[in-house]
Amino acid sequence: MLIVMKLNAPRSDVERVKEKIRTLGFAPHEIPGEERLAIGVTGNKGKVDPELFLNLPGVLEAIPVTKPFKLVSRDVKAENSVIQIDGSRIGGRELTVIAGPCSVESRDQIIDLAFTLKNLGVRFLRGGAYKPRTSPYSFQGLKDEALIYLKEARDATGLRIVTEVKDTATLAAVAECADILQVGARNMHNYSLLEALGSVRKPVLLKRGFAATIEELLMSAEYILSGGNYNVILCERGIRTFETATRNTLDLNSIPIIKKLSHLPIIVDPSHGIGVWDGVTPMSLAAIAAGADGLIIEVHQDPAMALSDGYQSLKPSRFAQLLEKLGQLAPIMDRTLTRAFQNAGVAR
Repeated sequence: MLIVMKLNAPRSDVERVKEKIRTLGFAPHEIPGEERLAIGVTGNKGKVDPELFLNLPGVLEAIPVTKPFKLVSRDVKAENSVIQIDGSRIGGRELTVIAGPCSVESRDQIIDLAFTLKNLGVRFLRGGAYKPRTSPYSFQGLKDEALIYLKEARDATGLRIVTEVKDTATLAAVAECADILQVGARNMHNYSLLEALGSVRKPVLLKRGFAATIEELLMSAEYILSGGNYNVILCERGIRTFETATRNTLDLNSIPIIKKLSHLPIIVDPSHGIGVWDGVTPMSLAAIAAGADGLIIEVHQDPAMALSDGYQSLKPSRFAQLLEKLGQLAPIMDRTLTRAFQNAGVAR
């Protein structure tokens, strides 16, 4: 259920409604809107009688929410959610571009690439520290050492850090480093991790599992929001199909469907979606044309020597060409793409 408060309802009325919800054994969730505050109700096993709230001071209406995913649904919040991170906005009119290598391989590698990306106007640096891999013999990441290098890259360039958290055991260490905590496709169904992320007050980038439906992705996001962390960014990264010519099948259908069902921002990972570097640019453009709020793209100085996912990584020069095309597409989609640092040069 969604309790919509009257315009400019005093704080005392809001607290009274929240206390009523708790008295019934449910959980209240404040959901600020552009004009009015709403309070989502979770924890109920069946329908809740609207009359329980309609007579309370400050209440405008009580609306049943029929979707299994309640807090992430458009029924609860009609307008798009925008995630604020140190002056940057994910989900607004400006497109977000997150870029960097699949794995942090060395201090020089990540810091040098961070400066290159900053000069192109990138604000978010991705890089894996803990790498859950299909094979136990594959490179698993530099772990804590990589976190140190990522912090140094942030201190040197001002870029915000996006890195994956693979389990609850390493959550605290990764959260101390990351500005955005990435949940990989393999962990979309890791409910213990999702519950823990609900109590971490940092944005979460939640990737769709490679065999997950759209509803399952939204239900995973619901775990995080129901724990009190409303800063969730969804990510479409391709699903597993019978096709073998590409690494995955990038499900661009999901973007308008998710936009219709949920207020959460959604970005697209074309690198994993297609798995071949020369397909990243067309799929990036297609994703923005489909309505995505941004992209997360793998960029590496020397993809042939990358310790993971080199074949799907762009060289910085090719990434710069992609940004040029995105800059041309953005206004057509009523979007903007800021490249404030392009060609500016950054003193080392």
